[in-house]
Amino acid sequence: MFASELPGLDREQIRHWYNGYNWTGESVYNPFDVLLLFRDRMFKPFWFETGTPTFLVDLLAQRQTFTPDLQRLVALDSLLSSFDVDFIPTEALMFQAGYLSIDRVEHRFGEYRYVLRYPNHEVYQSLSNSLLHAWTGPAAQTNQTQRQKAQLGDLLQANNFAGMQQLFTAFFASIPHQWFTNNPIAQYEGYYASVFYSYFAALGLDITCEESSNAGRLDMAVKFNSQIYLVEFKVVELTPQGRALQQIITAGYANKYQASGQPIHLIGVEFSTASRSVVGFEVQTLSNQ
Repeated sequence: MFASELPGLDREQIRHWYNGYNWTGESVYNPFDVLLLFRDRMFKPFWFETGTPTFLVDLLAQRQTFTPDLQRLVALDSLLSSFDVDFIPTEALMFQAGYLSIDRVEHRFGEYRYVLRYPNHEVYQSLSNSLLHAWTGPAAQTNQTQRQKAQLGDLLQANNFAGMQQLFTAFFASIPHQWFTNNPIAQYEGYYASVFYSYFAALGLDITCEESSNAGRLDMAVKFNSQIYLVEFKVVELTPQGRALQQIITAGYANKYQASGQPIHLIGVEFSTASRSVVGFEVQTLSNQ
């Protein structure tokens, strides 16, 4: 039907950006996105830009949602069909509003469970951007956050880990004290890891959270530039304890990636609840050649 529109456009990129909405059948594209792509010949978050999901972002903040959890939610059939606005579960709201789609269905103990996921790259990266801005304080910091996000991409490209530590330390230090004291999202331990994750997700990187192995679960695995970054978070009271990196090493989280032949970077990050900053950032690189 659209053969005349496709020359010059990568079919895989179209799928990556705009396909993936699924209701236990064949995945479908967002037609609004596809038509605007044919018109503008550029990959952009067309649907997401039609309106900022303020209500959703506010609700996620109010419920102190751990951001990495959003890409691995599981719901029962009864939850997904919930329409009580005042008490609607987070996963039901995000599914009904189009921010999550069905990845697979599991039948266990007489009940159907739906494993949810982001439908496509547009929703994943755009929602992560919105959450990052919400998590990081006043709107006046939006431009600063955008610059820091771009800087993170450059630092990651160069494997400049010292620069990454400085970037996140400076970022948390720039958040006004009153924002921490007046916002519930900043009062729980998962806040620091959520912000860290959102920075990487807002770049559209390939991230797997709670990566399982026979030794346990790793907080975050990032695949980028033919390299693998394994990240573990810990929250401490004031001073670094070295437990984050040590857990990656002791648990052998890198073992499952040894056959890839790619460099593996083990990163242990520790956040202080007292100073509200990154106080530990240890890195060990395995050449794996």
